[in-house]
Amino acid sequence: KKKKSKEEKSTTEDKPNFFANDKDGQSSAFSSLPLSERTQKALTSLNFTRMTQIQHLSIPPLLAGKDLIGAAKTGSGKTLAFLIPCIELLHKATFTTKNGTGVIVISPTRELAMQIYGVCRDICSHGKHTQTHGLIMGGANRRTEADKLVKGVNIIVATPGRLLDHLHNTKGFVFRNLLALVMDEADRILEQGFEDDLRAILKLLPKTRQTMLFSATQTKKVEDLARVSIDTNKAVYVEIESETKLATAAGLEQGYVTCPSHQRFLLLFTFLKKNKKKKIMVFFSSCNSVKYHAELLNYIDVPVMDIHGKQKQQKRTTTFFQFCKQKVGTLCCTDVAARGLDIPDVDWIIQFDPPDDPKEYIHRVGRTARGATGSGRALLFLTPEETGFLRYLRAAKVTLNEYEFPLSKIANVQSQLQRLVEKNYYLNRAARDAYRSYLLAYASHSQRDIFNVHELDLQSVGLAFGFATPPRVDLAFSAKGSGADKGGGRRKGGGGGGKKGDVRKTTGSGHAFSADNPYGKRAQGDKRQFSH
Repeated sequence: KKKKSKEEKSTTEDKPNFFANDKDGQSSAFSSLPLSERTQKALTSLNFTRMTQIQHLSIPPLLAGKDLIGAAKTGSGKTLAFLIPCIELLHKATFTTKNGTGVIVISPTRELAMQIYGVCRDICSHGKHTQTHGLIMGGANRRTEADKLVKGVNIIVATPGRLLDHLHNTKGFVFRNLLALVMDEADRILEQGFEDDLRAILKLLPKTRQTMLFSATQTKKVEDLARVSIDTNKAVYVEIESETKLATAAGLEQGYVTCPSHQRFLLLFTFLKKNKKKKIMVFFSSCNSVKYHAELLNYIDVPVMDIHGKQKQQKRTTTFFQFCKQKVGTLCCTDVAARGLDIPDVDWIIQFDPPDDPKEYIHRVGRTARGATGSGRALLFLTPEETGFLRYLRAAKVTLNEYEFPLSKIANVQSQLQRLVEKNYYLNRAARDAYRSYLLAYASHSQRDIFNVHELDLQSVGLAFGFATPPRVDLAFSAKGSGADKGGGRRKGGGGGGKKGDVRKTTGSGHAFSADNPYGKRAQGDKRQFSH
């Protein structure tokens, strides 16, 4: 029987100046807004008819020129809440390329920037707005971006580092006429270490402008950022709580499965085989783990796609949009894809490696059951020793049901897995890198009282990566654990070998495996499919 979470208490009672709750806002039609004919036409054409609560509460004051600080859960419709007022602002000002840049939207990740830009482009094209728009982000060709900026880009969607680079170094980039600045997912921008870049950007931009700051969570750093970027005495504050008061979406069915380390991959393999007609996202703790599992699954005819931070930007972009368009398929990914992205119709979120904390869990499962009527399912893999993590989730208003998978139903392909990893050089190297990274991710987990790398049964862990005997590899982490690289490879390196807890704290080097098609042609007797 599904348990219900307790009601979430307000976290803003002692902060009257920030994120004041406004429960009067009800969804209403976009047609009721005083928008230009072009924008109304675009919204109708794109089937946007009724506003979400964040849109209903944010758009009117933004159209009136107010600064705004908004907090709402992922999937609540923040993107339209700031894009519509920004496009209207430029339309009313009859902004042209000669005026340079009038709106800058800052996003924490390239994928989210691409998504925001896509919505902006759709509204402008469907409404036949004449304003120009552009995407500025790391990984793209800097010179091409600079050429466009010099010609005049009215609306820019950018990541912080590349934007700061252009503000400093691109001659002819006109931003003195800036009308509005948007910081989306501000909490995540700060979490990812862009605070200094953001402060430098704010110093360079004109002070007379409209500013919009949106975030999914309330933090002290977000409030500090608001104070240096907005006149907080005049700003509008909006915080949206879902009607259910749950930390996760109401339409989300959540569960966990307890599985020994050596059966983790076997269970994942079985699950993916049985759900070939579903759209699934599988989360891993490191780039190396994503690479290995994607290569392995594709090799044995379980087709998957993958996104992680070590990929070239073109590959990430292509994969992201391809998966968005697909009705069925599996995407293996790191947390680079876990926040803010709107990937349509995801049926299952599988957390193969546990998240670092409850907040990360919430962002991961936020990829499904989006919108007012969205539905989806989430499954968290835990070993028996890791079930204490459920206490942290319950404290964060997340309650999971326990799912049972009978051992008789799990495909027993361990011997085939070990033979494949032993005989295929490329998979063997990828498995070693993934095994090492898994251990280091474990060592740097924030809840070390539960995720204790020195208590791991390395023999059992090694079996999950296809090793009869776990490789003895060097780890590069201190007794306190390693710093987190949360973007693509959340934690680098990793490894161990031998008995339970036999982890050596020495310095080593990683081996990055990457090749488009390292396997060449199959030998005639090389069977693709595991038999079971």
